[in-house]
Amino acid sequence: MTDPKTLSTALLAIGLSFPAVAAEPDLNPQNDVYFGNFHIHSSWSFDAYINGAATGPDGAYRWAKGEEIPGGGDGTPLKIKVPLDWYIVADHAEYLGALPMMADEDSPASKHPLADAITGDDPKASFDAYTEILDGISNRNKDPILGSDEISTDIWSKVIKNADKHYEPGKFTTFVGFEWTSNPSWQNLHRIVFFKGSENLPDKPLSAVDTDVPEELWAWMNQQRENGAEVLAVPHNGNASNGLMFPTEQSYGGSALTEDYAENRMRNEPVYEITQIKGTSETHPKLSPNDEFGGFELWDYTLASTATPPEKKKGGYMREALIRGLKLEAEGNGNPFKYGFIGDSDTHNSAATIEEDNYSGKFGFENDPKHRLEGPPGVSEAAAKQVRQFSSGGVAGVWAGANTREEIFEAIARKETYATSGPRLKVRFFGGFDYGENSLAESDWLKAAYDKGVPMGGDLTAAPDGKAPSFLIHAMKEANGANLDRIQIIKGWLDENGEPQETIYDVALSDGRKAAEDGDVPPVGNTVNTRDATYTNDIGDTQLATVWTDPDFQADQRAVYYARVLQIPTPRWSLYDAVKLGVEPPKDLPTSIQERAWTSPIWYTP
Repeated sequence: MTDPKTLSTALLAIGLSFPAVAAEPDLNPQNDVYFGNFHIHSSWSFDAYINGAATGPDGAYRWAKGEEIPGGGDGTPLKIKVPLDWYIVADHAEYLGALPMMADEDSPASKHPLADAITGDDPKASFDAYTEILDGISNRNKDPILGSDEISTDIWSKVIKNADKHYEPGKFTTFVGFEWTSNPSWQNLHRIVFFKGSENLPDKPLSAVDTDVPEELWAWMNQQRENGAEVLAVPHNGNASNGLMFPTEQSYGGSALTEDYAENRMRNEPVYEITQIKGTSETHPKLSPNDEFGGFELWDYTLASTATPPEKKKGGYMREALIRGLKLEAEGNGNPFKYGFIGDSDTHNSAATIEEDNYSGKFGFENDPKHRLEGPPGVSEAAAKQVRQFSSGGVAGVWAGANTREEIFEAIARKETYATSGPRLKVRFFGGFDYGENSLAESDWLKAAYDKGVPMGGDLTAAPDGKAPSFLIHAMKEANGANLDRIQIIKGWLDENGEPQETIYDVALSDGRKAAEDGDVPPVGNTVNTRDATYTNDIGDTQLATVWTDPDFQADQRAVYYARVLQIPTPRWSLYDAVKLGVEPPKDLPTSIQERAWTSPIWYTP
């Protein structure tokens, strides 16, 4: 076989060129963190297009790389301050890319009865048409034009090409993905589905019009693996599922919570989106009444247009399900809720807008700050409140050997991930039985952490006699971001009666603070100036680290641990907007928030 270098030299001698072979990025055995988003919609999603999205997937990827793109709304362009490392444009599979084709006279979509309303200038007619389409999807009434195989396969091929076009191994990673939008009775069971590579992919994605049952989605994913395509899913917005996301008795699809159900669920969806634009679903004050930080950025609605709160909190929030999973496993039913954590966006305007002071809303119409605070013209106060209560969106941190599809996909599969509410603070979390009190002071502490224990997402089993697990936690603030307030460990376990319990430990505090004898910790303070939406880093620490050993450990009790890292208070996006507009901040919203990170858990099994 001719050596490529020799061949290249020969080609150059006759005036031709030989394509360079890209070098494989070097792998870091201790991993680096790469920040990105799974949950991104562009104008190719039916609801994004109707609500003013200005760009398709190509624009979305360019935004994540740091380029300026059109923003829609008031015309303000969109540009991220610090580019991301990876990005997945996951437009809705339901009528993927069909609505923008309504404006093309050569497309069959332009002949649709709703085309004039959707592409016209009458906002009421457009919204009514959107409602009709969404009702059809929710009730699984397939539209023969918008759901045609001709449109679906053509657009899906372009989704794949866009992802491949923007993939730069070692520099910027993309994945081919889509959102499966199961929405029974306006209760959220959505999943982002993404593939490791772009070979052996299906002709089109699976739509919730085809099936709205998660077990049938997993069966479809299992079939893709048999066809040679590695695939994973990410469930999200359990807070809007009315208890369906983490079932308490049987699943929406009618499955009993058995070991087979647990194995199938965890094979297909190892991580969960714990925070996004539509709020945070770590926990709820009704489920964790003793958690003083448990009411963070709640968005307490189903997906119905009536702004209706879900009746059921149990089954909709991660912590309760995480601990309940221990009980299911102890009873021989496997653990269907053994999730790692990621944060995400759910933007419907190409740009994740995860930076609190650079937020442009979920939909294109929200690119106008007045509409973010007041809602679009003509909406009810209840609908406007839902928009005001949107968060700025979260970020997924992935500890991977390199910024490539292969390494990031494998890190997600093993759950070495964490979620943040937006800031890119760096967090490490390890558990083991052989860490010493001074482990973090050793020069090779990171290598020893891997060698002697497991990282976030891992499992500990069978504690040695007389030993409790110790956890190494290291957190560093985001560059040019806010200082840190504290590190907490949230522990869930089964007591002697097999009942789920939870405890929160403050394990590292900034500014030399100490907990009182009753466990109370003095607040870190608040430097936010509501007049100009500024804050200072006069309080808090740039980094926090500790080795913590569980003082209440019992070797015969199942347990799960995760770390929560809180920043000092900073201005909320709604305060930035109020200052920008010269108006009073909304009285129904906080002016400051404590952004945070949540690590994937570590589980202990006797």
